Amino acid sequence: MTKRLKVQNGSGNVFTDVGFPPAEAHNLQLCAEMMMRIERHVRQSGLTQQAAARLLGITQPRLNQLLKRKIELFSLDALVNMLTKAGMRVELRVKPWRIPANC
Repeated sequence: MTKRLKVQNGSGNVFTDVGFPPAEAHNLQLCAEMMMRIERHVRQSGLTQQAAARLLGITQPRLNQLLKRKIELFSLDALVNMLTKAGMRVELRVKPWRIPANC
């Protein structure tokens, strides 16, 4: 007898799907996206962690925390500053948001 798994579509935000309140889940999703952009930039630059940290205006241990995805240690403000120093532009778009029914 094969056991059937119940498949449920995600909301598009993994943090919502695992139970974070909507506002916190949205904040975490934004942080995660910015952290991934910084990580990709560091890896593609070929710089050492020390040189990349200098470019981003942080210490090497702080960059290491980011590369280890310690999301709880970074604010949106700090991540925007790092992206700007890396030569990227962060844009803000505000629009009405429908809170998922399951929240």
